[in-house]
Amino acid sequence: MHAVVGLLLAGGISVSAAAQDCAPDRVAVQGDRGEALFRVEIADDPQERAQGLMFVERMPMMEGMLFIYERPQAPSFWMRNTLIPLDMLFIGPDGVIRHIHENAEPLDETPIPGGDGILAVLEINGGMAARLGLKVGDALRHPAFGADAALPCN
Repeated sequence: MHAVVGLLLAGGISVSAAAQDCAPDRVAVQGDRGEALFRVEIADDPQERAQGLMFVERMPMMEGMLFIYERPQAPSFWMRNTLIPLDMLFIGPDGVIRHIHENAEPLDETPIPGGDGILAVLEINGGMAARLGLKVGDALRHPAFGADAALPCN
């Protein structure tokens, strides 16, 4: 994992700042309370998605993992071999959060369904979504969501 990139910002950001923030290793989440910027690792193939954050003992506050699928689907996660609590943000192809599962319990093998039509899942430290005021309907800026996203990179 990489160093902390940023915390919740007050208000919106300019187009030039948005373009600078649009990189594969960064995700911006924008909602009513402003914008949160996370440094992320990408899991975009079956092996990386299967490994996820297993065996990670600690994750810096504004970091996470972004799971990206080839096409929208109904993913289900579990916490096998995952040692830290996680919030899971399930995101549609438009970059909008459709479901949040908060504080997934470490080592629990109970399935955590994300719903239908999910293109990506952002895993962050447990409790972080509530702390930052992230909610269903907030939008993410990341190259994976393309030009038609709610918050496009361009």
